[in-house]
Amino acid sequence: MSRGKWIGIAVVALVAVVVGSRFVGREGQKHGPHEGRDDAPVPVTAVAAEARDVPLFLTALGTVQALNTVTVAAQVGGQLQAVHFREGQEVRKGDLIAEIDPRTYQAALDQALAKKKQDEAQLAASRSTLKRYEELIGQKFVSAQDLENQRQAVRQQEALIASDDAAISNARTQLGFTRIVAPIDGLAGIRQVDVGNLVTANGSGIVVLTQVQPLNIVFNLPQQDMAKVREADATPLKVLALSRADAKTIAEGELVVIDNTIDTSTATFKLKSEFANADRKLWPGEFVNVRLQVRTVRGGVVVPATGVQQGPEGEYAWLVQGDDTVKMHKLVTGGTLDGGDVLVTEGLAVGDRIVTEGQFRLKAGTKVKPMAPGEVAAPTPPSAPVDGKPVPAG
Repeated sequence: MSRGKWIGIAVVALVAVVVGSRFVGREGQKHGPHEGRDDAPVPVTAVAAEARDVPLFLTALGTVQALNTVTVAAQVGGQLQAVHFREGQEVRKGDLIAEIDPRTYQAALDQALAKKKQDEAQLAASRSTLKRYEELIGQKFVSAQDLENQRQAVRQQEALIASDDAAISNARTQLGFTRIVAPIDGLAGIRQVDVGNLVTANGSGIVVLTQVQPLNIVFNLPQQDMAKVREADATPLKVLALSRADAKTIAEGELVVIDNTIDTSTATFKLKSEFANADRKLWPGEFVNVRLQVRTVRGGVVVPATGVQQGPEGEYAWLVQGDDTVKMHKLVTGGTLDGGDVLVTEGLAVGDRIVTEGQFRLKAGTKVKPMAPGEVAAPTPPSAPVDGKPVPAG
């Protein structure tokens, strides 16, 4: 081989060595001397389980219903003469709602009164005759049969008076029906008939009154919750009404009725709760979320919901052990609480620490650096220099 070829081969080899050394230097600078170290602790957020009295709720969708709803209608026919309410007005029981032309019914009452006076005059005459007959019977001037007939006449006319009294009472009642009064306290709805129209007895309504203080919320629960409701540790049970939009508590009431049957088509049972509704935040026909408090767990174990994971075999959490390594630990939870915490019924004791942030980097036996919520890990110190230049801190 010629001398020139040997020189060319030597130059190529020298270039390869220089390029290789620079590549290795860059890789070392990129990854750092600590890359891949299994003993470097993983920073995580860890929170200890705490004891707390936990109220347990059953949730459902409820419908607000008025305590009473009455369609006010005429009980006698006639021309509607006046209306004494405003739409949307709050009325009290006994307030005058409307008036029907009373003249026909006043005339009927006057006629009944006159008929009674006529019959009373006839009764007075018959009684006078009976008295004379009783005086003359001893002198044989009147037969016993005539005396008995007169007694029967008096009894018939007394019955007529009783009938007249009933007719007068009926006529007075009919006349009273021309003044339509509110049967309950409530809010007046939209007027359904105008003044001047003819109304019929028990026909179309004049207005609907709705009682909204108090009112009810009706909701359904699955049949498997029946035992929880019936065996609850408080009476009456507290019920919370929450808005559908932001789950904010609107009002607080109490359970008043558990229906006596289970609906076989839906496997649910119906419950009714009552709310004072003093501020009128609830409105009939509104849909709300309902929370029924069935009992309170005293000293329950509570952890943040972010620490509970869902796996193929159920719920679990990464438990921080005494040597700051972690293991996958099975749990049984009893429901989510207000504020984002979870009640743990099995698997944890008060003081046990679980990882609530940083779980994606963990495996069984991983060494961790537990931190409090909101705490930030300290920056990694600079590594040894590469090619005379320091590696930036990680």
